[in-house]
Amino acid sequence: MKKTYNIEVDCANCANLMEGATKKTAGVANAVVNFMTQKMIVEFEEGVDQMKVMKAVLKACRKVEPDCEIEI
Repeated sequence: MKKTYNIEVDCANCANLMEGATKKTAGVANAVVNFMTQKMIVEFEEGVDQMKVMKAVLKACRKVEPDCEIEI
């Protein structure tokens, strides 16, 4: 299942790093972070708790950019 989230990201490089961190998160099959639209599209693995995965994604993204916000 794919879901789109609003995300605050300050630059294209940070968006790229957040995309990589998100793809490495358990439960994520694929992810795309678009700096221009301030959107994150996450494709979840089958049968995962999406809220739990997104909390882990937010934690991973905050390692890249500490003030990152994702509307979960």
